[in-house]
Amino acid sequence: MEFLLEPLRYPFFARAVIGVALVAALCAVIGVYVVLRGLSYIGDAMAHAVFPGIVAAFLLHVNFLLGAVVAAIITALGINLVTARTGLRQDSAISIIFVGMFALGVTLLSLARTSAVDLTHLLIGNPLAVQAQDLYATVGVGALVLLVLYLLQKELLLAAFDPTEAAVIGLPVERLNALLLILISLVVVLGIQMVGSTLVVSLLVTSSATARLLTNRVGAMMVTGAVLGAAAGVTGLYLSYYLNDAAPGATIVIVNTLLFALIATLRAVRDRLQAGRKPEVSA
Repeated sequence: MEFLLEPLRYPFFARAVIGVALVAALCAVIGVYVVLRGLSYIGDAMAHAVFPGIVAAFLLHVNFLLGAVVAAIITALGINLVTARTGLRQDSAISIIFVGMFALGVTLLSLARTSAVDLTHLLIGNPLAVQAQDLYATVGVGALVLLVLYLLQKELLLAAFDPTEAAVIGLPVERLNALLLILISLVVVLGIQMVGSTLVVSLLVTSSATARLLTNRVGAMMVTGAVLGAAAGVTGLYLSYYLNDAAPGATIVIVNTLLFALIATLRAVRDRLQAGRKPEVSA
C-alpha cells in the first residue's frame, strides 16, 4: 500500500494522476469512433494542426489550451468543408489542412524572432506540470464531449457508418461529421498536455483498439477502453516515478502498448486453441 500512497504525498503527482486518468479515459471513449472508422491517422494530424494555436497562445501570454482549441476547431471545420465541397477523400483533406496549419505555426514562430518561446515539452508532454485550473478545464471539456456523445450517439453512429441511410432519413450528415471531428480535436488537445503531440495518438487509439479485441458492442467498447486507458495511464505515471523520473508521457504510452500486445497475444492463443478443437462426432 505504501507503494501506491507514497507518491501521492506530492500534490503535483496527485493532480497528474487525476488528469491522466480523466484524459486517458476520455481519449478511449472518443477513440472508439476513430478505431471503428479507420481514422487512426487523424490523432497525429490534429496534434500537429493545433500548432499555430499553441504558438499564438504563447505569444499572447494566454493558456495554450485556449489557442489549441481554437486551432483544433478551425482544423476540424476546414477538413469537413474540403471533403464536402471538393469530393476529395477525407484522408486527403486531412493531409492538406494539417500540413497547412502546421506550416502556419512554424511561420508564426519564425516571425516572433524570439527564443523565449520553448515548445519542446509539448512534443513529449508533462502531466506532472498539470495545475488545478487545467483539471477544471479537463473536467469541463470532458463533460461537454461525453454529453454530446450521449445525446447524439445514434445519430453520430449512423452518420459515421451508414451516411447514405442517415441522409435518407433526414440527418444532417455533413454537420454530424464536422461535430465528430471537433470532439476528436478537443480530446486530442487535452491529450497533448499529458503525453505530448508526438504520442497523443496512442491515447486516442491503443486503449480503444484493445477494447475492440474484447468486445464487439460499441457501448461496452467505450466503457472497457476507458477503464483500460485510465489504468494504463496511472500505471505508466507510477512507473515514471519509480524509474527515477523517466518521461511520464513515454512510460504511459509504453504501458498502453504492452497492454494491447498482451491482450492481442492472449486472444490469438485462444483463437488458435478454439480452431484446433475438432467437433465431437456422435454415433
